[in-house]
Amino acid sequence: MTDVMPLAGFAIGITAARRADELGALLVRKGATVRYGPAIRIVPLADDTELHAATRLLLDKPVDAVVATTGIGFRGWIEAAEGWGVGEALLDRLASTNVLTRGPKAKGAVRAAGLSEVYSPASESNAELLQHLLDSGVDGQRIAVQLHGEPLPYFVDSLRSAGAEVVEIPVYRWVGPTDPGPLDRLIDAVLDGSVDALPFTSAPAAASMLAMAKRTGRQAALVDALTRRVLVACVGPITAGPLAALGIPTVQPQRARIGALARTLAEALIARSPRLCAAGRQIELRGQAAVVDGQLCEVAPAPMAVLRALARQPGRVVSRRELTAALPSGGEEHAVETAIGRLRTSLGEGRLVQTVVKRGYRLAVVAEGESA
Repeated sequence: MTDVMPLAGFAIGITAARRADELGALLVRKGATVRYGPAIRIVPLADDTELHAATRLLLDKPVDAVVATTGIGFRGWIEAAEGWGVGEALLDRLASTNVLTRGPKAKGAVRAAGLSEVYSPASESNAELLQHLLDSGVDGQRIAVQLHGEPLPYFVDSLRSAGAEVVEIPVYRWVGPTDPGPLDRLIDAVLDGSVDALPFTSAPAAASMLAMAKRTGRQAALVDALTRRVLVACVGPITAGPLAALGIPTVQPQRARIGALARTLAEALIARSPRLCAAGRQIELRGQAAVVDGQLCEVAPAPMAVLRALARQPGRVVSRRELTAALPSGGEEHAVETAIGRLRTSLGEGRLVQTVVKRGYRLAVVAEGESA
């Protein structure tokens, strides 16, 4: 018997655009099945008229400080400026002002461009970077803030409230997906129970998914699924913002990194997987499967829904009516009987699920004081 991989039996949906393949590969290596439904796409820098216009604003008038929030964003900005023929002018402008970086990647990109930073917070957080600026006094100053895919309203508004003029540099702007079909199908998969977790790497992706669900009359059902059944993981609190606004709980890694997000997601899924003993067998329930005595058993959605209902209170008799309500698409009592038969076949042990005549079904759990 081979060891069961930590995420085997779980189906995970990915909505990211940039680095979707990297996140997917990390999860697949842990045994997960991955479904892709891009919720956003990136406007190519060379074609981004907003970035071009913001760069011109920066060049037209001196600035007192420039904030670089990400390495890839800063590098992309410089490369785009070179394509527009203003790369040298932009570097000259940046060399004559104070450059602040959020973390080591942004710092590396700044130094690779031949520049040097005056400040970079040890915490790698925007909050500490903002506080440093406010403490140093920004009233009357002109400050450029390089965004990365999503706005930083609190950051920008705080600087403006303190008297600064802020030039927002929208690097890697997100818009809706070119083909909404995969995202539409991913939402359906979440609703029908065939997706167990959704990791998000940006607030726009989360907002875009919720917006599509709202346009198609599925937002209430999606919020319910993400609140009660599907594990939602976010790379950080900004990404979690659109979800938190609707009361959707999320898990987040301590560090905002793709690898840390994958680890946190895996740990959370494993931690919430029910484990029990029935008919002398050790059973672990996973999203789309069960592990019986260390053997992975794939289980179809309807039988899996029945197994989850039986496992909520192991050993309790669950009526056919209750089990019918638990089925993904409802149905008649006959559908329950069919699901029970398929469940017994999938688990490879008919004794695991007992029929209690005229009452319903129960898992063959031995209570204390009883004999097997």
